[in-house]
Amino acid sequence: MSRTLHLALHPYGVGGPGQHGLWKDPRVAKNASIDINYYIRLAQAAEHALFDALFIVDSQFINSTYPAHYLNRLEPLTLLSAVATHTKHLGLVGTASSTYNSPFNLARRFASLDHISGGRAGWNVVTSFDTGTARNFGLDEHLDYATRYGRALEFVQAARGLWDSYEDDAFPADVERGVFLDPAKLHELNHEGAHFKIAGPLNLSRSPQGQPVIFQAGVSEEGRDLAAQVAEGIFAPGGTLESSRDYYADVKKRATAYGRDPEHVKILIHGGPVVAATDEAARRREREIFEEDDDFSRNLALLGRSFGAYDFSVHDLDAPFPDVAHLAEKGGRTGASQLIARARAEGLTLRQVAKSVNQFRQSPFVGDPRTVADTIQQWFDARALDGFNLAFRTEEELNYFVDSVVPLLQKRGLFRTEYTSDTLRGNLGLPIPANRHSRERQLVND
Repeated sequence: MSRTLHLALHPYGVGGPGQHGLWKDPRVAKNASIDINYYIRLAQAAEHALFDALFIVDSQFINSTYPAHYLNRLEPLTLLSAVATHTKHLGLVGTASSTYNSPFNLARRFASLDHISGGRAGWNVVTSFDTGTARNFGLDEHLDYATRYGRALEFVQAARGLWDSYEDDAFPADVERGVFLDPAKLHELNHEGAHFKIAGPLNLSRSPQGQPVIFQAGVSEEGRDLAAQVAEGIFAPGGTLESSRDYYADVKKRATAYGRDPEHVKILIHGGPVVAATDEAARRREREIFEEDDDFSRNLALLGRSFGAYDFSVHDLDAPFPDVAHLAEKGGRTGASQLIARARAEGLTLRQVAKSVNQFRQSPFVGDPRTVADTIQQWFDARALDGFNLAFRTEEELNYFVDSVVPLLQKRGLFRTEYTSDTLRGNLGLPIPANRHSRERQLVND
């Protein structure tokens, strides 16, 4: 079966990381991040364009320096449940932390979204790198890297076990025999692991897609390994064509080593295409966007997020980059460690590091519709990705991409011309996972 491009929409309301000026745009409603009608409009536009999913990010810690969207936004599962009632085919993927949730409650909430949507739910598993989150959950310290990722793996395994509490034919609902449930097809979990002890069963049956789709964003060694073990969709950072190809090959190879079909791991890179009538106009707009968002004090605060929301403003900006390596271990370790290493190697000051984080970098996905479609095809054919997690600054820019670029991708046979399934799994080309208890019963009978 030939590969098909997958597209997800990643809305950021009034502006996420690095989009410091977006909320000032007169086309952006100042309450966008808490307006459910804004999300419904975007979801319906994405569904009209035959996108695979709407993706909602989340975190559970802020301070006043955080991006505008983070300061005032809706909880993902509540938001997606509302969107589910206004869409029919679009997947609904929400971020939830495995560090600051319990498997039973979270498995139940995602299973509920899966039923409400008719089998369109997905869970983006994160371990939370905002160290301040711990204090919102009665903890003095954020868990270290190894503990967070060990907990995440066990969390997903436990959730999947809970989602299999009922076999698919557990409810005969036979009025004549007076049998609503076949008790032999209800199963306790009785999970006991390093991090969790869960009896089960879950009080909710399987959905039309069997289980919600698991997404992950693995960059570090631990993250890539977790993604290779459990993820069915991966949100990758992107970068150059070469680095994206390397990441793609690495994660697929790891998945194969775990006995998985690498084609059942869909890698979507983050993309913020800028499309205009001409290449020159698109490049001008790309530069304008950078200048709209280039705010040094906000960039300095954003730098601190990878180090546990550390306040770098207490340091001399023109002194050598401070020794904060100890703060990286429980925060965004991969990115923070890379910054520290470069600062030391090049003798950079704090000011230079803060500026470098937000340097203008030309994106390959900028140009007229044909240029952007050509680049998407080049990356897809090079196996640097299976699709894109797309972010647009305004609804108008989303609609322009949908009207100008998507038809070109369809004409080239890269993107669907109609939905082939009502479930997220079906549209991603992923199999429905067999219920483990039904599978064991079948093996015994065979």
